[in-house]
Amino acid sequence: MTDTRLFSFEFSAPKTEDAVTKVKQVHDRLAELSPHFFSVTYGAGGSTKDGTKQTVLDLAATGSVVAPHLSFGGDEPEVIEALLREYQSAGINRLVALRGDRPSGIGSSMKMFHANELVGFIRQLTGDHFHIDIAAYPEIHPESDSVETEVKYFKQKVDAGANSAITQYFYNADAYFRFRDLCDKAGIKIPIVPGIMPITNYKGIKRFSDLCGAEIPRWIDKQLQAYEAEPDTLKAFGAEVVTDLCERLLEGGAPGLHFYTMNQSLPTLKIWNNLGL
Repeated sequence: MTDTRLFSFEFSAPKTEDAVTKVKQVHDRLAELSPHFFSVTYGAGGSTKDGTKQTVLDLAATGSVVAPHLSFGGDEPEVIEALLREYQSAGINRLVALRGDRPSGIGSSMKMFHANELVGFIRQLTGDHFHIDIAAYPEIHPESDSVETEVKYFKQKVDAGANSAITQYFYNADAYFRFRDLCDKAGIKIPIVPGIMPITNYKGIKRFSDLCGAEIPRWIDKQLQAYEAEPDTLKAFGAEVVTDLCERLLEGGAPGLHFYTMNQSLPTLKIWNNLGL
């Protein structure tokens, strides 16, 4: 029986030569797992645009399916059109379309296009060439004022032509199932793949979660604090927590898993092996 679930891995765009080398090494290790695709982030306001493009082209040259993240950022549509044409010519056929974050220090001076506008722009220019993934927020985007508006804006992206979605990471499976059910009631039928963030240190995951609006359940937070001075114990606990989360999601019908690797192979491999995938 063929496993039809989709598994994918995400890299942050490297900014130094050493980081480029590391991403390639991590990619080679994870490619042995035959994921559906790898994705590469774009940076706030498209700040890693060149690094993203080069990483995507380098990894695609190995035979992997690679999906660049893309947002309008501070660029004019003509610049994004040229980038799309370049990806088309290189045989890239998958994208992750996002509104993107405003770079720090920019304030409100940068015009921010919404993700549904970007999806529509891509469809208008390239038809069905690209499989387009979009973001989903089971615990609600920090800028949304209600669950209803979150689902409404998500549907706008789907109606603009998105094929599937990847969620922000979370540690409460019920948040995902509730969001999926609400989308189903709203007539949204695309696959919504849970984003999975391994836990390897306390301060990092706490800071990042505060920024993106991901909730760390109190019992996990307290246990991570208790293990902060014992990094090996903390990593073992984190792997156990995330493995249990993944098991529940897959048993509940999630169409796959998308791992935020943070450009490391071992934390993701630990969870992968725990799951017996």
